[in-house]
Amino acid sequence: QVQLVESGGGLVQAGGSLRLSCAASGRTLSTLNMAWFRQAPGKEREFVAGMWRSGGTPYSDSVKGRFTISRDNTENKVYLQMNSLEVEDTAVYYCAASTSPAAFTGPARYDYWGQGTQVTVSS
Repeated sequence: QVQLVESGGGLVQAGGSLRLSCAASGRTLSTLNMAWFRQAPGKEREFVAGMWRSGGTPYSDSVKGRFTISRDNTENKVYLQMNSLEVEDTAVYYCAASTSPAAFTGPARYDYWGQGTQVTVSS
């Protein structure tokens, strides 16, 4: 069993930055495929960034060049550094973990989810 707890969300003006954290317990993150998803009101949950076991770090086109995912194996945490935030980035952000040996960007492939953290970007 894996428990994930996100933190770091909040209200920020457009152009600002936030760093989200995802603390894991129950399993070492380096043995899992990790990802950040987000869900805005009335929209489907969408993939934002991944941290694969292989070391790959894919990003959605909408955040590429602005967001950076990283992992701290010592603290067993995954981070999402979000820069140049836009109003369209407003959403609840979720950390997710997959035990599958293959990496996926679809939310249905993920076994464990955090409770989510709200990110609101004002104009």
